[in-house]
Order: sequence, then C-alpha cells, then structure tokens
Amino acid sequence: MERMLDPAVADVRRAVREALAPFADSGARVLVALSGGADSLALAAAAAHEAPKVGLEVVSATIDHGLQDGSADVAERAAAQAREFGIRTARVERVEVGTAGGPEAAAREARYAALRRIAAEEDAAAVLVGHTLDDQAETVLLGLARGSGSASLSGMSPHALDGAGLAWIRPLLALRRATTASFCTASGIDAWRDPHNVDERFSRVRVRERVLPVLEDELGPGIAEALWRTAEQLREDEDAFADMIEETIEDIVEHAEAGIAVSVAALGANPPSLRHRIIRHVVDAEFGVSLSRAQTLEVARLVTDWRGQGPIDLPGCQASRRGGLITFSAERS
Repeated sequence: MERMLDPAVADVRRAVREALAPFADSGARVLVALSGGADSLALAAAAAHEAPKVGLEVVSATIDHGLQDGSADVAERAAAQAREFGIRTARVERVEVGTAGGPEAAAREARYAALRRIAAEEDAAAVLVGHTLDDQAETVLLGLARGSGSASLSGMSPHALDGAGLAWIRPLLALRRATTASFCTASGIDAWRDPHNVDERFSRVRVRERVLPVLEDELGPGIAEALWRTAEQLREDEDAFADMIEETIEDIVEHAEAGIAVSVAALGANPPSLRHRIIRHVVDAEFGVSLSRAQTLEVARLVTDWRGQGPIDLPGCQASRRGGLITFSAERS
C-alpha cells in the first residue's frame, strides 16, 4: 500500500508547483535562495521535486555573510543538502556586509545584490525566496511601527519583477513557518537554526518573540493570518492605485528644464490620496528618491495652499510652483 504523503509536504509542493506554473515548458532556470534554514530547505527540496516535471532546471545559491563563526561550514552544508535533493548546481557565495542602515539592512542589501548577480550569471528567469506567512506578518507589524503607509503595510509581494525583468517569487508566503518545519521533519531534512533568529538585538526578532505572542494572548489566535490578509488586501489596493497613477501621469506630466513638471490644476482636481501618490511617484521615478509623508504634504501645499511660498528643498531635488506647474528640478536655486 502506498504511503500517504505528509500534509506539510503536500502543501509546500503544491505552493511551489503553482508558483512555477507560469514558467512551465519554457526550459528556463530558476534560482533558489538557500540559507540552510527550514523555510529555504523546504523550498529547495520542493522545487527540485516539482521543476523537472514542467521542464525547468533548478540552481541554488547560498550566501555566506561571514557574520558568524562557522558560517562557511553552514553554507557548504546547505549546498550539499541541495545536491542531495538533485540540484546539480549549488553555489556558495561569500559577501562583504557593510554598515549602512544597520546590520539587518546591510546584510539584506549584500544578499540581494549577490542573488541578482548569480541569477544573471546562471541565466535564471526567477529567484525563489522562502519567506512565509509569519515573515509577512512580521513585515506588516514593522511597517506599522514605522508609520510608513499602505505601501509598506502591503508587505512582500508573492511575485514581482525588478528593473532587469527578473522575477522574484515567494511561493510559501501563504504558508506558516510551522509547515516548513513539518516538511523538513517528514522529509528527514536536518535544518540549520540560525542564532540570529533568536537574537533580540534585531527588531524583527523582537516582533517575532515578544510582540506577536502578546497579541495572540490578548486578542486571540489568528493574528498572523489577519496581518497576512491585511497585506493581501492592501497590495490589491496598491496595484489599483499604481494603474490609476500611470494612466493619470501620462496626461498631467511634462518635461521641464533639469527635471519634470506636473499640472497644478490636474493635481488639484484629484483627491488627496491620489495627489500624494502622484507626487511621490514622480519624484521617485525621476530622481530615485522616496519622500516622507511630511515632505509629500509640503509639496502638496504648493497646490492646495499656495501663498507665494518659495522652492521646497527635497532629498535629491527641489520643488517649486511656476505658473500653472509644480516643477521638480535637480538644480537648486
């Protein structure tokens, strides 16, 4: 009698199968970001099982940040496990981690830069990342604490294209961390337990170990799932707003000397939420700068509360009202 597939194994494989479906029969390569923890090992094992069924090749990359004693051994062990899954190309890359933005942000920046480079070298069409529902819930809470708006509260996207056309896919984003742990147990996979995941110097760990348990105790179970649903709904709203902004910008934006200009009348005719998004979008697209809410509101006053005020200095540019236009210029007066 055939042994029944463990539910956790079935869930993870199904999620990976659905994520790979858009690439089926393309002969493409997909790159798995493999840390050696339970989430990424479950992802790698499921990808190695599912990808060949639809004509895809899997490669893996383990990034050694060099931040812990024995990190090189951990990385090599993860690569060896990938080969045991049937992943023939299992790369290990050592990176130098800077200090900008703190240790978490610096490590993330170094890791993603390495993954982008490896994906290009391996001609991969997509990078698979092992974030789970729990990671999404933590991301939403951190965004809420920063007060960074709906774009941050919408969390991580399950499928996104970067500027180079590389797909970043998170197949496990609707599954709990406990599911990946059960997958590894059922599959006989010995996962590495990263000491940084319980180091409360890091804000994400404090959210995981302190904040979410308190919310569960005080408000009842299901908080992580509720935060995940919130992210899903807000991401749908963000996508809708993005489409509206793209359509609107074509009609109200024009090139200006050393920058770009937006029609005052058109901005004024839009509701505040859309007006503010247009301002942020224009500055980000033209100058690569993300405006804070306070900065956005100050620019919006050039439209709604115009009293002859002078130019506003912003990161990387300057905003000023000139006749019927709000002009964003790289040159400062």
